[in-house]
Amino acid sequence: MAVDLSGMTALVTGASKGIGKGIALELARCGCDVAVNYHADRKGAEATAAEIEALGRRAFPVGASVGVASEVANMFCEVLQRFERLHIHVNNAGVQTFKALLDLTEDEWDFVLDTNLKGSFLCTQAAARHMKEHGGGRIINIGSGCNKIPFPGLVNYTASKGGIEMFTKVAAVELGQYGITVNCVAPGAIEIERTKQEAGDYRGTWSKLTPMGRIGVPQDVAAVVAFLVSPQAEFVTGQTVWVDGGLFTKPQWPYQETG
Repeated sequence: MAVDLSGMTALVTGASKGIGKGIALELARCGCDVAVNYHADRKGAEATAAEIEALGRRAFPVGASVGVASEVANMFCEVLQRFERLHIHVNNAGVQTFKALLDLTEDEWDFVLDTNLKGSFLCTQAAARHMKEHGGGRIINIGSGCNKIPFPGLVNYTASKGGIEMFTKVAAVELGQYGITVNCVAPGAIEIERTKQEAGDYRGTWSKLTPMGRIGVPQDVAAVVAFLVSPQAEFVTGQTVWVDGGLFTKPQWPYQETG
């Protein structure tokens, strides 16, 4: 089923690289013009925008720290000056700190929660206020496998992503009356620049644990996002869709598996 987003516009946060870049490019392939948000990596955002323009769509980088209300307001002002109408918003920007609960500092807790959870709140609020006045829209929040299970050493990240799932549900219930859908896409082990640094053999480590026998790539996540923001999914809201090859569905099973 081909997804057609011709004539639509989107803002994707944290789209300089990784999953965010993959989402931005896939939306463009489907016909969407895309604003590419970044915080520190402007060159990466410019590269993403250039790839989108090469596909024949409009694109531009827009800087903002999504956890700061004034910067979010300025970002949406710039986007709406360029696009006038925003149909799709994707809350992808996210950060991690690997540290044990007993060693985590307050600043590290705030840094992750402000970016991941508060950022989703601020951007959703800004997008929804615009969409409410213009006949509706689509909002996607990017979750994680730790929506479902705890990740040791990532207590602040796990808390933020678990919060995003419940935030998605409440936002969907409140905003449905305005024709706005809100869904969460929760990736499993996805190979991007950051995850390649997590282990000496990230691909080998996680593919062995994944029922489908491989890890994911940004395109796996992006394809689901594109469907959820399409007209075909206009009656889907408040849901979490797992893009993990079955990784976080598989239980810890003590018996020998046979194939």
